[in-house]
Amino acid sequence: MPELINNLLALATSVAGKLVGAIIALIVGKIIIKAVMKSVKKSKLMKNSEPTVARFASNFIKIALNVLLVIIVIGILGVPMASVITVVASAGVAVGLALQGSLSNLAGGIMILIFRPFKIDNFVDIAGSAGTVADIGIFYTVLKTPDNKEITIPNGTVMASTITNYSVHETRRLDFTLSVAYGTDVEKVKAVLLDEAAKNEMVLKDPAPFARLSVQNSSSLDFSLRVWVNSGDYWTVNFDLLEAINERFIKENIEIPFNQLDVHIDK
Repeated sequence: MPELINNLLALATSVAGKLVGAIIALIVGKIIIKAVMKSVKKSKLMKNSEPTVARFASNFIKIALNVLLVIIVIGILGVPMASVITVVASAGVAVGLALQGSLSNLAGGIMILIFRPFKIDNFVDIAGSAGTVADIGIFYTVLKTPDNKEITIPNGTVMASTITNYSVHETRRLDFTLSVAYGTDVEKVKAVLLDEAAKNEMVLKDPAPFARLSVQNSSSLDFSLRVWVNSGDYWTVNFDLLEAINERFIKENIEIPFNQLDVHIDK
């Protein structure tokens, strides 16, 4: 009996020592990881990298360090690493089958990092959702819409979708379709449209604005006006030019038509 008690005490002491050591290692490890991540974010390499790459790399390093810490803690607890590797491998297969979507998202995040179809602060349209790229994580991309909504899109979906990036080029073409009544002088309308485009200081001179009659519609003559602007001025020019053209049409007595239908009555 005394021998059994001594063995139990020795076992308890050993387990308690390993448990205390594991807890200390976990706490110290967390502090070290926090300090390392702080240094990584302040490093010249990260500061000189694009925000997209820097954020993605930072997230990846943080996850890798936490995985390493868990392995160290398990080792301190005295669990045989061969057994841990076997269990992890078996669990990995099961988890991999259950988390195929997450693995797809991880692969999508890596593809975004490699091919860079967009960057932080770009305005994009992805899978029918438009907004400014606020964050590119390992598994998800976050968009911020113009009306301040947050959209989270899985990276797997991002790479499987058509991506429209409105910020990749410095200039964009702005297209207008403007309708006037039949009988209106075509040359006069063209002159008015080009004159209003020339008056707007944010409209670029090269390429030059373009205005032509494009469609003879059922109730109207439809004109196309195309101007080039800096990407950041797109919406400002859109609204300003529409208002200016409307006021000019009123001033020049150019009629904006309503839908019309001719009815012939057979007596």
